[in-house]
Amino acid sequence: MPGHILVVDDERTIREVARRYLELEGYAVSEAETGPQALSLLHEERPDLIVLDVMLPGTDGFAITRRLRQHSDFSPLRAAGDIPIILLTARTSEVDRVAGLELGADDYLTKPFSPRELVARVKAVLRRSSPTAKATGDQAITVGGVWLDPARRAARVDGGQLTLTAKEFDLLAFFMRNPSQVFSRRQLLDQVWGYQFYGDESTVTVHVRRLREKLERNPSQPDYIQTVWGVGYKFEAPG
Repeated sequence: MPGHILVVDDERTIREVARRYLELEGYAVSEAETGPQALSLLHEERPDLIVLDVMLPGTDGFAITRRLRQHSDFSPLRAAGDIPIILLTARTSEVDRVAGLELGADDYLTKPFSPRELVARVKAVLRRSSPTAKATGDQAITVGGVWLDPARRAARVDGGQLTLTAKEFDLLAFFMRNPSQVFSRRQLLDQVWGYQFYGDESTVTVHVRRLREKLERNPSQPDYIQTVWGVGYKFEAPG
């Protein structure tokens, strides 16, 4: 079911085109032109997804992502799970893209982009984090000391609560549904992100690293998410 999208970009044309295409798909759309305007709006309402330009005047997209993911002043928004974020960036450097993903963004599009591709990305991200998807899920899963409840979007390791972004949760859930199976980065993009990904595979690398930092006792020597050199990753219980 379509939801509410916040589009944050200082270029009016981009906001108008994004609004037009998203509204044609049934989404409600709010707009913000600057970082401070977006932050003010987010204190008043909780969109289902944010399309966020990186190069904003005042407070840029990286800073907004960091505040949403880390700061206590947005804890009411985060109570029901982190709001998915799709970054828009004119920067083509992999370093810049990885920086956004490491801060907690779920996806990115490089400008110029096709409005239809933006809609496809929005649908894919929301499909994974929507209440409908949560309700259709599975019984709770336990692998080793990791417990995950897909319906409630809750996860724990050794009894301690895990605070995960929407995409980190989806990645962990996929791993736990398929223990001991080896997946390439491309396969994980197709299975977890839910569409044929147009960018590079660093998206998976970053999300695996962030998930290890939250899940593993020693992320540099992980117990659960194992690297299979030359192939990809697999998820196994320790020992």
